[in-house]
Amino acid sequence: MISFQPTEEEQAFFQVARSLAVEKIRPAARECEKRRTVSADLSDRVDELGLSALELPESWGGLELPLLSQALIWQGLSYGDLGVIQGLPGAQEASSLFRLSSEHRVWHRYREMAKGGWPTVSWIDEAEQKEPLKEAIRVRRRGSGYIVDGVSSPVRLASKADWAVIAARDEEEETVLLAFDERVWEIEEGDIRLGLLAAGIARLRFAEVYAGPEQLVARGPEADALLNRVRARNQVIEAAKEVGLMEAALDYTIEYTAGRKAFGQEIAKFQGVSFTIAEMAFECRGAKLLVWQAAAAVDQGDEQAGGYAWRALSRAHRSLRYVTDQAVQMLGGHGYVQEYPAEKWMRDAEAQVMLYGRETDWLIRRGEQLLGKRKERVAP
Repeated sequence: MISFQPTEEEQAFFQVARSLAVEKIRPAARECEKRRTVSADLSDRVDELGLSALELPESWGGLELPLLSQALIWQGLSYGDLGVIQGLPGAQEASSLFRLSSEHRVWHRYREMAKGGWPTVSWIDEAEQKEPLKEAIRVRRRGSGYIVDGVSSPVRLASKADWAVIAARDEEEETVLLAFDERVWEIEEGDIRLGLLAAGIARLRFAEVYAGPEQLVARGPEADALLNRVRARNQVIEAAKEVGLMEAALDYTIEYTAGRKAFGQEIAKFQGVSFTIAEMAFECRGAKLLVWQAAAAVDQGDEQAGGYAWRALSRAHRSLRYVTDQAVQMLGGHGYVQEYPAEKWMRDAEAQVMLYGRETDWLIRRGEQLLGKRKERVAP
């Protein structure tokens, strides 16, 4: 039987993350959103505590923590504000790739650059895209290298990235992983979103950019195997962040409804309100346990870990949208006022789900995996 009881060390990490979230991150959230970037003071504080290197390999100076430990920490940090967490500079989603291929020659330059602080990396994964899109990254072979052309889907940290790592398929449907250590792209910020405004979400446009053999991380079956492991880790981390936001919305709603009165009693005591809060709590707890289960499966190398990760993120998406929406409803008119955080959390939740795929997409992918073959995609 698997126990999710945190160790003393994990509990200490969680308390540090939660304290930082409440004391520093949440008070700065509105200003970060207004400026559309995370302040240097805040990101420096995260660095000082080592929280920006949770997934990075020890040989690089990272912590290389188990995924279950990281899930707890990201959950604690996101309790402050998801928009700030998604805008933190550094390796971010590429961290798992660095961890799983830490000795690859392509990363030597990144390690050299990291002596002055972790360079910001934009992670573009379009290798799973099966349907042709009007705007997409296209990769084709040219001699011993590749030509990269087209526009990426919206990705976070794109507007401030120093590096870009691309997973795509070439004209022969072979998966290719490429890394760019120079800004050989243009930034398109026209894709305006309502939430996660400090996360640097944008599209990257590549115009016939050549990637030589020295920029090739992996291709073919090797790239597929590596990507599957990276995706599972990233999905668990993103789901853990969503749990943190859910818990923030739940706790804030409980505090608000317990402190407000109508007809001579706290509104939290009204049946309709108490039932809704109970449903919010169920959603939080269910999503959290699925995240922990997926994290444990990935740590143990379970062959079904990818499926657990998909399920965890799908459930987190659904629960996140429900909990943040209900938080706004429970606050009544105050739910839409910027002096209260609920409206921002709801906007961030919608942007997060759009960024990482709606829950119907994840359910379709999970079904395809269980059936053992690709099925015709059904429109949501």
